[in-house]
Amino acid sequence: MAIQVSVCGPRDCTGEDESNAREVGRLLAERGAVVICGGYAGVMAAVAAGARSAGGTVVGVLSRPDREQANPDLSVVIPTGVGEARNGIIANSGDAVIVIGGSWGTLSELALAMRHGRVPVVQLGGWRILDHEGRPVPGVRHVSSPEEALEATGLWA
Repeated sequence: MAIQVSVCGPRDCTGEDESNAREVGRLLAERGAVVICGGYAGVMAAVAAGARSAGGTVVGVLSRPDREQANPDLSVVIPTGVGEARNGIIANSGDAVIVIGGSWGTLSELALAMRHGRVPVVQLGGWRILDHEGRPVPGVRHVSSPEEALEATGLWA
């Protein structure tokens, strides 16, 4: 069975987030991983484009009940019709979760992945979660490059 990696990130992202997502997608595809994402624009589109450029498979889990606005680089499209509840599906579908950039939806995916507690959660850029004393919350693996993101998953030791 192929390794599956969920990549989460905002629709409205920075150029740096987009570049990082494209490279993460390419690197995942080169390692034979199936990329799972939200299937629309921004980080989702960039990771899909990166994976497809390297011959990879990309699954888009859509919030809508149809394929409208789905990214053209997706290999498989799953229209759920469940709105943002699809974030739980994405967070639960990977052997690791890589978060690129930050938004409220992205934060919910990170939180759900951490709550499940069964796979590594890696964060490249984006928002930082602090506890009540202002310290970083333990468990999220913070990295500074796409290469470090893949390494931090521990899936290719």
